Amino acid sequence: SDIGSQKDRVLSEEEWLKKWEMGNIGFHKEHGHPLLQKYLDVLLNGRSGLRIFFPLCGKAVEMKWLADMGHSVVGVEISEQALKEFFVEQNLSYCEEPVPEISGAKKLQSTSGNISLYCCSIYDLSSSIVGKFDGVWDRGALVAVNPCDRQRYGSLMITLMEKNSSYLLVTVSYDPNKHKGPPFYVPESEIRSLFG
Repeated sequence: SDIGSQKDRVLSEEEWLKKWEMGNIGFHKEHGHPLLQKYLDVLLNGRSGLRIFFPLCGKAVEMKWLADMGHSVVGVEISEQALKEFFVEQNLSYCEEPVPEISGAKKLQSTSGNISLYCCSIYDLSSSIVGKFDGVWDRGALVAVNPCDRQRYGSLMITLMEKNSSYLLVTVSYDPNKHKGPPFYVPESEIRSLFG
């Protein structure tokens, strides 16, 4: 599983925050991701009222889409700007509160209560803080995580999943020696070793 020159590449939280500040967010999809629509049945598996997790959520429009279907959505994102833009752009009122277990973290929650977005590092979360999830929509998280942190990320995600949860993962396939990422190249063999 050669990931070429990307193996040691590291992006800091500051670099991600700068991407949001500069509007350098080509990864954001204004109209949602077609793969979520295509595989929604796989994620939901005939179930309703699920708790669905959006790791590194940005301002993903699918969060409102799933909440409008009656699901409870929880996201995490380092950029407070991204989270506030989500609520403004989706025309949703929200309240803000500190997260006592995580120093400096905030939770932005829709007034309706069905969307809770945590502003902190994903690695500060645990099931004791956010609970467990029936589904995960990982459309830009695993491919954005620094390659050296993938094991830590995968282990965390497993602890956040209910026994029968569904995990929808989008990765990109390309020659990792030709692009430095992100999005990073994650070979299928590595996905199998992370998630079994």
